[in-house]
Amino acid sequence: MRIRRLFLNRLVALSEPVDAVVVIDVLRSFTTAAYAFAAGASTIYPVETIAGAFRLQRRVPDALTTGAIGGGDPIPGFDYGNSPSALLGASFAGRPLIQTTAAGVRGLTRFRGARVLFAGSLVLGRATARALLERQPEEVCLVVTGEWVDRDGDEDIACADYIEALLRGENPDPQLYAARVRDSDFGRRFQADDNPNLPASDLALCAQPDRFDFALLVTHSDGRLQLERTRPGGELRHGLRLTESSTPALV
Repeated sequence: MRIRRLFLNRLVALSEPVDAVVVIDVLRSFTTAAYAFAAGASTIYPVETIAGAFRLQRRVPDALTTGAIGGGDPIPGFDYGNSPSALLGASFAGRPLIQTTAAGVRGLTRFRGARVLFAGSLVLGRATARALLERQPEEVCLVVTGEWVDRDGDEDIACADYIEALLRGENPDPQLYAARVRDSDFGRRFQADDNPNLPASDLALCAQPDRFDFALLVTHSDGRLQLERTRPGGELRHGLRLTESSTPALV
């Protein structure tokens, strides 16, 4: 398996087909999405533009909206911002969500043609690696979305490093990567806790490795992207993947 790294804000036109892609947004798109599923969301529609999100909501009137503009401020008229802590204790009772964000959702749209596409974050790290291994891709592209002119993006680079280590059969300490999320340029803005739209409580939830046992698989439905939960069947243990027959296989 080949593994390569891409940065969303450095991309030029792709000159080769893409096999498996993980678009990573730790702070906070795909952490928020994970907590939304944990709160009972039936599915999540990632929509790149605010206008497109409102158009889709008119077609799916029971859908709730969640998202933020660049920098993290909530979108006027949306039901929720891009905040996992705001979803704690919520109950979506099987309702769909529409998600619009400046980085993560844009990355999914860019790679919508990939054979296998996942939305990744640290809370889903191990499950995402397991889901990739089950699909046996020839190449995995890990896409960092958090690097901006004023941000190092290390929260996403750390998640990419963690997933890559797992894919290579290593047994990394997840707390080392959690520390990097907290110490990243964007992470420190949450630590300051001086912006109500960037609360420290969000950082605490985003920096919890492997909190969930599912990965977020991107599918297509009626021409739209759709996030679905998938629970891998194998276990990653010290460089081994246990197949359905419980026979250890090297990864």
